[in-house]
Amino acid sequence: MNILADTISDNAVDNTPRDADYDIVRQVIAIISEEYRDQPGLETIARRLDMSPTTLQKTFTRWAGLSPKAFLQAITLDHAKRLLGEEKLPLLDTSYELGLSGPGRLHDLFVTHESMSPGEWKAGGGGLVIRYGFHASPFGTALVMATERGLAGIAFADPGEEKAALEDMSARWPQACYVEDWVMTEAFARRIFDPAEWTPERPLKVVLIGTDFQVQVWESLLKIPLGTAKTYSDIAREIGRPKASRAVGAAIGRNPISFVVPCHRAIGKSGALTGYHWGLTRKRAMLGWEAGQV
Repeated sequence: MNILADTISDNAVDNTPRDADYDIVRQVIAIISEEYRDQPGLETIARRLDMSPTTLQKTFTRWAGLSPKAFLQAITLDHAKRLLGEEKLPLLDTSYELGLSGPGRLHDLFVTHESMSPGEWKAGGGGLVIRYGFHASPFGTALVMATERGLAGIAFADPGEEKAALEDMSARWPQACYVEDWVMTEAFARRIFDPAEWTPERPLKVVLIGTDFQVQVWESLLKIPLGTAKTYSDIAREIGRPKASRAVGAAIGRNPISFVVPCHRAIGKSGALTGYHWGLTRKRAMLGWEAGQV
């Protein structure tokens, strides 16, 4: 049975003080990504957004832990392509190379996982009760989905796109029963997006629902450390399928647990930041936010 809400509840819970920053940050990232060759300065960007430079600087730094200028240096495609692609430096080393301030204490997300049996996946989620809720996050509204066994899905939505995100995710397991339960999912959301909660003493349990091949790829993504990146071909070699880069890319695109299973850390062979199911700007935002954490 597929019980899908016709409307999205207004009960979304603000679990981070930085959630309201994302709309501004998204616009800043878009300007930087599209106009990086012009190296737009703080005053130029602030003027475009009708904000004072001081307010913009404080908002962006509060969100990312980096100034807009430092973010521009670390993430814009010309630097990212050269340092990540040709020289194969991880993002942390890239930050040093670009003269950014030294890293603070490294917080990484400690995740334990299990996968559904092939039979459970083939049943399209039949018999599963998936509880969901919409929550504020550093990357816009997050749709958090969980079963009694653990976290099963994370998606993202811009304003007005919440229902579409829910339909996208529920179509992956069409026979499951969906129940809105933002109180239950809020606990997951708080742990996912608060680095202070990323502790090995209290691991986050995730449940991978997919084909055997997809689960292999997603497990490989979980091994990519915070602040680093790998190419699709790297991942294909790691799972023993060196000629399956295209299939690996498809599996990464179907990753249901965005951010926690870090498909945003997968890049093209050239080092370019390739597509992302929830938007390339959001992928850049995640990498920049993680650079601020390390």
